[in-house]
Amino acid sequence: QVQLVESGGGLVQAGGSLRLSCAASGRTFSSSAMGWFRQAPGKEREFVAAIKWSGGNTYYADSVKGRFTISRDNAKNTVYLQMNSLKPEDTAVYYCGASRYSSVGWYRTSGGYDYWGQGTQVTVSS
Repeated sequence: QVQLVESGGGLVQAGGSLRLSCAASGRTFSSSAMGWFRQAPGKEREFVAAIKWSGGNTYYADSVKGRFTISRDNAKNTVYLQMNSLKPEDTAVYYCGASRYSSVGWYRTSGGYDYWGQGTQVTVSS
């Protein structure tokens, strides 16, 4: 089992920044990568970014590329999502997930993740 706890969400004006954190505990060695997804009301959960624990390769959705940065601290078993130039359409509940897969093809779909955090709300006002 892997436990994930997100933090750092909140209310911010358009153009502002937030940094989300996801702390992992338990059998963290079983996960190959971590990802961030988001879900707005009435919409499906969508991929935001992912990072491999080993090597630090990163992957982004086109909608956030150049604005968001995913990073990890292996010593702390923590993954971060730095969000800059936020837009009202970034408003959603943000979830982090842990994936046991090493193949990149799994990272952009929620089905590629075995464990999820409880989510943290991000609201961007216009």
